Amino acid sequence: MKKTPLNATHHELGAKMVDFGGWEMPVQYAGILEEHEAVRTDVGLFDVSHMGEFTFRGPDTLKMLQSTTCNDVSKIINGRAQYNGLLYPTATFVDDLLVYKNADNDYFAVVNAGNIDKDFEWFTEIAKGMEVELVNRSDDYALLALQGPRSVALLQPLTDVDLSPLKYYAFASGTVDGAKAIVSRTGYTGEDGFEVFLDPADAPRIMKKFVELGAKPCGLGARDTLRLEAKMALYGNDIDHTTTPLEADLGWIVKIEKGEFNGRDVLQREKSEGPARKLVGFEMVDRGIGRHGYPVVDGSQEIGVVTSGTHSPTLKKAIGLAYLPLDKSAPGTEFMVLIRGKETRARVVPTPFYKRAK
Repeated sequence: MKKTPLNATHHELGAKMVDFGGWEMPVQYAGILEEHEAVRTDVGLFDVSHMGEFTFRGPDTLKMLQSTTCNDVSKIINGRAQYNGLLYPTATFVDDLLVYKNADNDYFAVVNAGNIDKDFEWFTEIAKGMEVELVNRSDDYALLALQGPRSVALLQPLTDVDLSPLKYYAFASGTVDGAKAIVSRTGYTGEDGFEVFLDPADAPRIMKKFVELGAKPCGLGARDTLRLEAKMALYGNDIDHTTTPLEADLGWIVKIEKGEFNGRDVLQREKSEGPARKLVGFEMVDRGIGRHGYPVVDGSQEIGVVTSGTHSPTLKKAIGLAYLPLDKSAPGTEFMVLIRGKETRARVVPTPFYKRAK
């Protein structure tokens, strides 16, 4: 298994480690409920160093990024990031990613850990014949996510980056506890927080410093319950090479008007006709938890599938996401999830399930 630069630190701190897509990662420390609660009410700390980082430089960089993503990269201003979809010509996902703009013709992207090689090959193919220098910098960074309402108070005394003017999806370069860092106001939890890019050699010391100051170490278990409550898509569960952004209820990242890009014609047609299915949020009416891969049925017919499901620690109820036919996707609609062979009632509800108070 691959290991992040913080692997030894996780073992020192008593993490329960698991195989996550070929990486040895912490699934929990004190326990998922406790870690989840820390992020919602105080401050939690995640190692997300398994994520991939690419840099793009050169006169054709914007053209290249625009041609294969569905959001409008030209709208990103210096020092800001954008959530985007990297698409096949079929309009389905190669990956979802964050695109950061340093300056004109100077961008970097953060991609999902399991897709690093595939995404890099995809970008390399798209960039053929263009003036773009594309570099896989994934091994050059460790990435720590400090998440929760107390994240500003914990981080500000340690960094020379002024956090108060740093808006959501903005980033700045500086130092954290003397180490060179990029501080980005982003995250995958639905809370305020920061992702801190560091040299791998500095990461163990910085992680221990955060923990010493009261950040609760958190694992993948809490990361999953938090992101699901905030309805943040997980590649491989809620989106993949078979789903389009419109089906995934991510129409807000589809900018048809920006001009040609992979899958634009498919999305244009889907937009005018309406997608055949849609990713919706649901809560269980009957006892049980609808989990990833469980079928949604109408009598003997399978009409959809659950993509994510858990017991929500914040809402104290079983929630999930599922693809349903468009005519069964309105809030209040009830449907049946097959849980271990038993039909179990669920109801479509508005999403996100949880939204933090501003």
